[in-house]
Parts: sequence; structure tokens; C-alpha cells
Amino acid sequence: MFIPLKDENPTLRVPVITIILIVVNCLVFLYQVLSPQGLEYHVLRFGIIPYEITHWEGAAAVPRIFWPLSLITGMFLHGSLLHLIGNMLYLWIFGNNVEDFLGPVKFVLFYLACGVTASLLQVAVYPNSRIPMIGASGAIAGLLGAYLVLFPSARVKTLVFLFFYITVIYVPAWVLLGLWFVLQVSNIGLGGGVAWFAHIGGFLAGLSMVLPALRRRRKFYYV
Repeated sequence: MFIPLKDENPTLRVPVITIILIVVNCLVFLYQVLSPQGLEYHVLRFGIIPYEITHWEGAAAVPRIFWPLSLITGMFLHGSLLHLIGNMLYLWIFGNNVEDFLGPVKFVLFYLACGVTASLLQVAVYPNSRIPMIGASGAIAGLLGAYLVLFPSARVKTLVFLFFYITVIYVPAWVLLGLWFVLQVSNIGLGGGVAWFAHIGGFLAGLSMVLPALRRRRKFYYV
């Protein structure tokens, strides 16, 4: 098991959008927990339900948001504090540099596009599922894919657990993110309440969408 702690990859400007996304996710979770209806109610109302999308009909016992909007609202919901903390840690470490490269407006569109693409792949694989999907993991997976393309050699301080052995090491981003992707693929079919295909879809979407921008930047510098 490995947990990234920070990267050695400074930004040229303050990552305003990344900070806003973290604040919004935290405020939404706080509202979920403190609201009279409770956390589960908001998951059922605003989460992404594959059956509803593929069959164009309701699939929940509570009033639902219009299903196309759930593709956006669902990525701002989280099921537990640990779920939230894990996602926000990855968002902060890897999102700020991607935002620095893309700029704030493109970064917002990129983040949302990765999240929607990730969810749609999960929906395509499990079209009859009535279990709500929530979390920023798909969108953040897109940031990981983009980071792998843009900054493969950046050093990432990583906490590593090997049975009873715990240590902190620095590894290149391509190693850490490559292992992360392999782990998502190897976990397919294990269940555990995790949308593995959303992680994979988001990662591949982010990787593929940032490649053209990287090629244009290289052409600009070298021609």
C-alpha cells in the first residue's frame, strides 16, 4: 500500500480552482453529515444511478435531481470522511500542477469532463445497477493521467506500507501513478463498493485529453 504525501513540483501561480474544489467538496460533505435528512438521503437524491441513465426512468425511493445533472452533482458527494480525505489529498498533490499547466478555465472544464467520462464508463459496464455512484475519484483519476503525461519525472514523497514495515520514500511520478493504475485494473471484479471502471475511465480520459496540448507546447518551443 502506498499513500502520496507531497510532490517536488512547484507551481508558478496559486492553484485557485484546486483550492475552491477542495473547499466545495468539504462543505458539501459537511452539509451531508449535518443536514436533518442525513448523508444517505443526499446520496440517493444527487448520486449517479446507472439504471436511471440507461433506462430513462427513476430508480430511487427519494425525489431525484434530473439525471443528466447527477453526472455533475455526484462527483461532489462522498460516503465517509476517509473517502473525502483520500480524494482531497490526491486532488491537492496532483491537481495544482495540472491547473498550472492548463490555466483555471480549461482546468475546470477538464476536471468536469474527466469526472463525467469516468462515470459514463462505469454506467456502460453496469447499465442495470441501481446503486448510486458518488465521489470525486473519477475526476481526480483524470488529473493523475494528465500528471503522468505532463510531469512523469516529478518526485513524489510517498508513505509505503509493506506488512509491518512502514517507510517514506521518494519515487518518480510515473512509477507511483503507473502502480496506481495497475492496482485499479487488478481490482476489477473485487467489488468492495468501489467503482473501479470509473477510476480507469477517468485516468485514460485525462491522459488522452492532455496529450494534444502537450504536443502543441513542444511544437511551439522547438519549431
